[in-house]
Amino acid sequence: MGAPIPLGSRAFEILETLAVSAGRIVTKDELMKRVWPGMVVEDNTLQVHISAIRRALGKDRDLLRTVSGRGYRLLGEWTEPENRFADPRPATPVRSSGREGFVTSIPSAASELIGRQAAISHIATLMSAYRIVTLTGPGGIGKTVLASEVARRLLPTIDGDAFFVELVSLSDPNLVPTTIAQALDLRLQGDDVSAELVARAIGDRKMLLLIDNCEHVVDAAAEMVEAMLRACPNVSVLATSRELLRIEGEFTYRVPPLDVPVNDKVGDPLTHSAVQLFVARTRALQSDFTISEERVSIISGICRHLDGIPLAIEFAAARAATLGLQQIAGRLDDRFVLLTGGRRTALPRHRTLRAALDWSYELLPEEERCLLRSLSVYPAGFTLEAAMAACGEDEEETALAGC
Repeated sequence: MGAPIPLGSRAFEILETLAVSAGRIVTKDELMKRVWPGMVVEDNTLQVHISAIRRALGKDRDLLRTVSGRGYRLLGEWTEPENRFADPRPATPVRSSGREGFVTSIPSAASELIGRQAAISHIATLMSAYRIVTLTGPGGIGKTVLASEVARRLLPTIDGDAFFVELVSLSDPNLVPTTIAQALDLRLQGDDVSAELVARAIGDRKMLLLIDNCEHVVDAAAEMVEAMLRACPNVSVLATSRELLRIEGEFTYRVPPLDVPVNDKVGDPLTHSAVQLFVARTRALQSDFTISEERVSIISGICRHLDGIPLAIEFAAARAATLGLQQIAGRLDDRFVLLTGGRRTALPRHRTLRAALDWSYELLPEEERCLLRSLSVYPAGFTLEAAMAACGEDEEETALAGC
């Protein structure tokens, strides 16, 4: 009791509006006009924020009732007068005026982000409902570029600073608070920099933090983020991690692979984002690359073989620009040798497909590595029962814990 609960500003406005209505039904239109004045907002945006409020209410989530076809009401007795809602002051959208006076270290886009527009809009909505959103998924799925694009999309609406904090180079989890402090240019005294000290130094400052690559220092990152959410009411965090932070208030968005054609006989393969990415990256390296029906069919097969993973598709496109499509398509069974065309300036684990997978494998404790080796007998998906059958007795607990 009495502990602060992380809740986004829009979700808080909705909760406040419902509270001062003194238990009466508030329609969807009323909520949208109150919280998003003068703006066009989809119904699912409101639903995301209602879900955030219910999650924050915890065991009291039933206090927020949905009245089918009419709106929402908040049960209970409230001290605020009803006329505060009935006659609200005219509100205007808050906009940042060119961001003068604010600091940002969010990197600029190096190239167009293909096939992620729906994800960008959805995550931006989540960021207005939750104060901590974690993008998760396997290596090479595009968490960092997606998070960066979301942060850039949010910049015009943030009347505060925005920082990009990269944790990938850390080998000592104890350095997470120091790294955060340095990225934010905090002037801290003493050698013992703790999560609580950093949070107190941030105080009431309004900011967005994009904390990238948390998985290898996930415990320390979780402690740092939780300290900020509890002590810093105006801080929102967008994190990327192959492993969840598992802290209070966290909303997880699992980044999906790009869209791949199921086969070449249904629809136009060029409308699928995986194929679009392959073509765009190949043309960037080979300006005279042209499209034909045969080439599109080969590219579709390559993208299916690579499961729509952006990093693997970029590797394949880089090789196709020099070796040709037929060579790539015919050698994907030896993909770890073939797909090594990462950018020279990329992180070491993003320069080859093997390195990307090795990074994830090395993060696993030994019991989970044993479990993974046991599950490698299945070439595709598997049920819990199948997983238990493949495991030894000492691995069964680990299999169940990972579900």
